Amino acid sequence: MNLSVLLLLFVTLVWGTTFPIIRAASAHLSGVEITALRFLVAGICMLPFVLKASRAAWRDGIALGTIALLSYVGQAVGLEYISANRSAFLTSLNVLMVPFLMLFAGGRLRLQIVSAAVLACVGIGLMSWEGGANLIGDGATIACAFAYAVYVILLSRRIQAHSSRTLAATQIVAMAIISLVWLVIADVSGKTLGTLPARVMPVWPSLLYLGVVASAGMLFLQAVGQRRVSAERAAVIYAMEPVFAALFGWLWLGETLGMRGLTGGALVVLAVILGEWRFAPRAVARQ
Repeated sequence: MNLSVLLLLFVTLVWGTTFPIIRAASAHLSGVEITALRFLVAGICMLPFVLKASRAAWRDGIALGTIALLSYVGQAVGLEYISANRSAFLTSLNVLMVPFLMLFAGGRLRLQIVSAAVLACVGIGLMSWEGGANLIGDGATIACAFAYAVYVILLSRRIQAHSSRTLAATQIVAMAIISLVWLVIADVSGKTLGTLPARVMPVWPSLLYLGVVASAGMLFLQAVGQRRVSAERAAVIYAMEPVFAALFGWLWLGETLGMRGLTGGALVVLAVILGEWRFAPRAVARQ
């Protein structure tokens, strides 16, 4: 297991902490507000790195940022209606979407990766699936998964043309600008923004964490890691997100997993190992 894979596992670990944080913040802020504010914080952090960005870096950063923003907003909106566990499962469907979307990008299906992706989804299903279906919440979260699958593929293709820091910075600043415009447009009544400062006060530490650590820091590390990891392999690694979410839920909140949940977690870990396993080539018999 190389350094890039370990880096992406660390990114996934940090992301695993965000589900309960966003869920708690959604009691005070809408999904669009959470997304706009976290990327405003992240954008401020990354401003020094965009001053000398090339036009090509801005072009790719805006494209990546727009797709990623759709994913983040979809997840945040979904968490207003469904549980963090259900959100984690539906978001993980991007693990299956990535290898099949690669077919349309000129790629091919590898049995090893598809098997690992299916195994990961089964494991996450055992860990996370529960009742409480909601058309809006489920629909928004599935759209989030699709957008993220597209993002993972596009990032793998464009990262080679830029430095990781510059590409991460341009997409984060683009996300901050777009999400703030989106926030203003969404306030059709003209009253929501007036109450925003008071509603931010109870959750400002969470927004700082989401902006500085989970957004600015992890999007940069993700760009570094995916430079040497294919989109399909990266998607399988990201399936560890709900496993880490469950781990932190146990450590911080005292939540427990039953035998079904533990079995599911073990299957996800097995899927990641399968996705990274290097099989020895078959020996060719001499004639």
